[in-house]
Amino acid sequence: MKRKAPARARCRKTTGGAAVATKPRFTKQGTTSAPEGAEQTKHPVDETLPPLKMATTGLQHVAAMYAGVVAPPLIVGAAIGLSPKDLTFLTGACLFTAGLATFLQTLGFWKIGARLPFVNGVTFAGVAPMLAVVASTKDKDDALPIIFGAVIVAGILGFIAAPFFSKMVRFFPPVVTGTVITLIGVSLMPVAFGWAQGPNPAASDFGSMKNLSLAGITLLIVLLLRRFTTGFVKQIAVLLGLVVGTLIAIPFGVTDFGPVGDAAIVGFPTPFHFGAPQFAGAAIVSLCVVMVVSMTESTADMLALGEIVGRPADEKTIAAGLRADTLGTAISPLFNGFMCSAFAQNIGLVAMTKIRSRFVVAAGGGFLVLMGLCPMAASLIAVVPRPVLGGAGVVLFGSVAASGIQTLVKAGMEKDNNVLIVAVSLAVGLIPIAEPEFYHAFPENAKIILDSGISTGCVAAVVLNILFNHLGRGRDADDVTSPMESGDAIAEQRTGHSAAAAH
Repeated sequence: MKRKAPARARCRKTTGGAAVATKPRFTKQGTTSAPEGAEQTKHPVDETLPPLKMATTGLQHVAAMYAGVVAPPLIVGAAIGLSPKDLTFLTGACLFTAGLATFLQTLGFWKIGARLPFVNGVTFAGVAPMLAVVASTKDKDDALPIIFGAVIVAGILGFIAAPFFSKMVRFFPPVVTGTVITLIGVSLMPVAFGWAQGPNPAASDFGSMKNLSLAGITLLIVLLLRRFTTGFVKQIAVLLGLVVGTLIAIPFGVTDFGPVGDAAIVGFPTPFHFGAPQFAGAAIVSLCVVMVVSMTESTADMLALGEIVGRPADEKTIAAGLRADTLGTAISPLFNGFMCSAFAQNIGLVAMTKIRSRFVVAAGGGFLVLMGLCPMAASLIAVVPRPVLGGAGVVLFGSVAASGIQTLVKAGMEKDNNVLIVAVSLAVGLIPIAEPEFYHAFPENAKIILDSGISTGCVAAVVLNILFNHLGRGRDADDVTSPMESGDAIAEQRTGHSAAAAH
């Protein structure tokens, strides 16, 4: 009796009589390893969709991360005291450079780019250190050039270190990354509270019931949308909250449409618009610490996304993805943008929609570039009243802190060593928030680093993790987390749909 071949070994006869296996197998490059003459099948990551679907799904990615991209330039620009025109320019520049960084990550070239559906944009991790640079700079006109110089150096050093960092990620397990992400969110909360009170602390209506009510209404709108909607609307709840909050604010007379009227329809982010980069040692050290944090987060994101799309990220993929992040960061200041990193909320969007094509995300990058080249589009965010931004910022920045807590839950907090690492690192990182004058006796250059709770908290967490979980014979072997375990521990919470991540 003739036995039927098992499914995985079924063959077809060629004209020459030889049996050839026909089951498609996806290779790392996305095509199958089927023999010559057999039908080639692309991996879903490498598929191109019909133009209309490509455009709409790409726009969805932009909508999901738009608020996260424009928030950092708004925060830093407001701290410097930029005019509405310059604030619009800075926002447009960050949109433009986010698009370029997304192209590097999704399309790639040579050994650059993970070639996964990754959206890149301005990382939240750099905001607190940049604010520390602004606060320590006597002439505010020098603040952005100093920041840009530090970002360029951090990007170049990160690019060189990318292949080595992919091997060293074991020193940044969830107990470290979770602590840092939590600090990022907590450090930014005072910004949201300041926005909620109004744009000018010297104004008579600063902190008035009118401003606080607008912030509260915006927060309520975002919460209701997140609770009672699904799908695409739920994803863009923060963006819709900003729109509705702005419309509600019009009768109160706090909405200024002047920036839109003054903005050109077409424009280009002129290189070094705010001045040539300046290279200050303390600022460079501070932003290099942020780069380490950003690279750690991107590694975890790549591991998570690789599992979701069915193309697991190996060491080579991680190194290529980190090169794209860091090269995008190094290029960004040339066009007046900030440090770039992967946006974790878009990973959740990939998981939800099941659309795995990297070309969809590349289309989203194209929309970001077009928005950056249209100052009128970028100026729309300048119309949003500060109290409205404050209400949305509570969700936006709080989601970052919550994301860090989710990571810590998976970090093995039942171990006393990890509890101690988190306790001390959080305490060190919260010093600039709880007691802003704590480091007043230190040199100005040192204060740029010390006044950034992100930098000091990250250094403390890394050092303590090495001390308690890597050195000495008495350490518990279970406390040491491998690179893959570190990424997997963060992977689940990376696939959630929070409005912001630690960027």
